[in-house]
Amino acid sequence: MSVDAHLNELRKKHETLSAKVEQMQQSPSSNDLDIVAMKKEKLRLKEEIERLAQG
Repeated sequence: MSVDAHLNELRKKHETLSAKVEQMQQSPSSNDLDIVAMKKEKLRLKEEIERLAQG
């Protein structure tokens, strides 16, 4: 897999997680621990995207 293809895949995952987090934050029955875990994963993806984009 090329770096560009990998970056595109990571960006898609990041966008999907972002939408899920927003949806869960608006739901009164959502679990805060799940939201925190998703935010951490989202941050990890963002950092990996930035690292690959620079290199």
